[in-house]
Amino acid sequence: MGKTSVAAATALRCAELGYKTIILSTDAAHSLGDSFEVKLGNEPEPIASNLWGQETEMSRTLERHWTRIQEWFKALLAWRGIEEIVAEEIAILPGMEEGANLLYIVDHYDGGKYDVIVVDCAPTADTLRFLSFPEILRWWMEKMFPIGRTAAGLARPFIKPLLNVPLPEDEVFRAAEDLFEELYRIRTLLTNAEVTSVRLVLNPEKMVIKEAQRAFTYLNLYGYPTDLVVCNRMIPEGVTDEHFEFWKESQAKYHKLIEESFAPLPILDVPLFDQEVTGISMLRRMGEVLFGEEDPSRIFFHGRPREIEKADGYYELIIPLPFVEKAEISLTQNGDELLVQVGRYKRNLVLPRTLAGLPIEGARFEDGRLRIRFREELKSKSSKG
Repeated sequence: MGKTSVAAATALRCAELGYKTIILSTDAAHSLGDSFEVKLGNEPEPIASNLWGQETEMSRTLERHWTRIQEWFKALLAWRGIEEIVAEEIAILPGMEEGANLLYIVDHYDGGKYDVIVVDCAPTADTLRFLSFPEILRWWMEKMFPIGRTAAGLARPFIKPLLNVPLPEDEVFRAAEDLFEELYRIRTLLTNAEVTSVRLVLNPEKMVIKEAQRAFTYLNLYGYPTDLVVCNRMIPEGVTDEHFEFWKESQAKYHKLIEESFAPLPILDVPLFDQEVTGISMLRRMGEVLFGEEDPSRIFFHGRPREIEKADGYYELIIPLPFVEKAEISLTQNGDELLVQVGRYKRNLVLPRTLAGLPIEGARFEDGRLRIRFREELKSKSSKG
């Protein structure tokens, strides 16, 4: 989809506007260095004037943030009868690798060396795993540390000799608390719409749009602000060869779907270039075409296009619809898709799995916001049956 090229072009454009900029990749299959045609490593490396790059190494990140807790967890699993080699494999929590990698963001933000931080994220599924990681970690901490540090200190002299239970030492509690605090700060930083935004990069293709719609819904579900959609590899109008006519018609159709799906987010187009986008020269060209005279570091959209709230037995999907009357609004649900039509304009929303399959209980329109209610209990009852 070109997310790495777009991220690299954005960072280069920011740097050339005078911002001290760092771009880092959290993708296990790094391609950021290839995009700039330079070698990058675990520490920031200079790429151009005002621009640094970093490709984080998973092993060093995990060693920094998790080793002490993992050692105790392995001991506890072994005490429960799980072989050591198996304990070592399962003593890494789901999403921990992605979450630990993003700890670098806080380090750079706190350091104050850079004006702009651009993150080339892992593919959608891996990045979305990170979004729920603080909640996953909280659950594991409650299971792993069911008693407080003081209580553990008192119990350790008695329980350990009798049962050989590897109760956590104080340094393990400190490591867990430090890690949880850092992850909480990451989430606080990334959900601050005044300083952070997510940008979706997609191609005008049906399956790609579907994935981006779901990612957008989950970003809203977890409170991560999105300010821009980049539509990549659009065939330029000047291309008149008959061979491309079908593809131009197809792209025009799907570009309209993108507009319907992501409004009111702004959509910027990137053309299909006549050569591969690698190296400073081509990345500069992409950045100039993409942003024109705009400053890439500014927030292009303020506000949340939609939100999801949970109440007792219900979920509510909230969609801002300013300047319309209630009579203009209609809803159609089809599986995991929701079509919201306002007059002759419509938005095609892909529901997250949390809401997919739940029947609409009702809807109301107040204060310029459409609130669609889904009953949670009906789904749970039907699944039991």
